[in-house]
Amino acid sequence: MHLLSGSFQLFPHADFAVTLVAFGIPAAVFWPYFTGAALLAIGLIKIIKDELPQKHGLDKILAFGPLFFAMPMGVFGADHMVDAAEIAPLVPSWMPWHLFWTYLVGVALIAAALSITLKRYSKLAAILLGSMLLLFVVLLHIPNLVATHGARLFWAILLRDTAFSGGAFALAGSLSKRTPSDGTPGLVTLARFFVGIPALVFGVEDFLHPTIAPGVPLDKITPTWIPGHLFWAYVSGAVLVVCGACIVVNKKARLAATYLGIMILLVVLFVYLPILVANASSIAEGLNYFVDTLAFSGAALVLADAISERTRPMGL
Repeated sequence: MHLLSGSFQLFPHADFAVTLVAFGIPAAVFWPYFTGAALLAIGLIKIIKDELPQKHGLDKILAFGPLFFAMPMGVFGADHMVDAAEIAPLVPSWMPWHLFWTYLVGVALIAAALSITLKRYSKLAAILLGSMLLLFVVLLHIPNLVATHGARLFWAILLRDTAFSGGAFALAGSLSKRTPSDGTPGLVTLARFFVGIPALVFGVEDFLHPTIAPGVPLDKITPTWIPGHLFWAYVSGAVLVVCGACIVVNKKARLAATYLGIMILLVVLFVYLPILVANASSIAEGLNYFVDTLAFSGAALVLADAISERTRPMGL
């Protein structure tokens, strides 16, 4: 991803006429954009037609959570399919058939994104996606963290995929059939910690390293030409710490998750969108950072929508 800290290359030398002739851009650039745009268009149509009329007030933003979460997964899946040669070496050395696993992950990500966006078998897709992301944490990121003696970047990657896993589990929990007396589903409780703890850590990181692009603090330096580049780091850090703490201790958690999702969405629009435009031809330097952070916003909004109505503050 960036999910495996890289991108992906099915048919690396194929001549895609629609890409090279009609658009004049390489397949490795075209397909991630195409996948993201297609999922975004499909999702927006369904949300505007079927969901927004049923939402009121601040709840309207929650309708976009699954789309903001699923669309990046589709982009990451397309990355896997068009640049597999770069990602295959990231598969643990003890696992055979590195390219096979690379392509399988790509297909799984695209399938999950489609299922969640189209709302077909969404609960199953979310559980499988959350489990796969958690396996990334256990099989890839923890060993990398140990091998690098706790390097900051690998902590960020580990926590990011933990938060993404939490978003998937929150979605699955929200789709579970239950009555008010059943209480909060276990998957939603797990998701609170999976999203809240990374938010707390990312907030502290924003204060400690304000020059790094905020939200999901990987290794991208915020360009100085972005207006208020330090302002976004400190504001994002404050919101992440406060909202993350509320989510973890389960105090006004639904409201906190909503504000967290909105704050990260603002960071996406005012920090990562300009970076995307400036690096439009580079998936690794532009689009992947944009969708990475958008997925974190989506995970928070999905969690907010999943938290039991009994903890819902009046007016939200």
